[in-house]
Amino acid sequence: MTAHLTLDDLKRIMREVAGADETVDFDADILDTTFLDLGYDSLALLETGSRIERDYAVALDDETVTGADTPRALLGAVNSQLPVA
Repeated sequence: MTAHLTLDDLKRIMREVAGADETVDFDADILDTTFLDLGYDSLALLETGSRIERDYAVALDDETVTGADTPRALLGAVNSQLPVA
C-alpha cells in the first residue's frame, strides 16, 4: 500500500467492490469523469469508500464519499486525510 491513494489504486478498488462497466475505458483519462458516467451509483461509491477506509485507515463520512462526483474529488478527499510521507 502506498502512502496515498492513487488513481490506479482507486480503479482497482472500484473494480473489486463494484465491478466495471464494460462500455467505459478505464485506461482513458477518467479523473474528471463523473462516477455516474463511469457506471457507479451511490451504493457502489459507499462500498468503495468502506474499502478505502479499511485499506487506508481513514474515516470517511457518507457525505464526503457520495459528494465526490469524480475520481479527482474522491482522491482529494481521501488524500487530504492521510499523513504526508
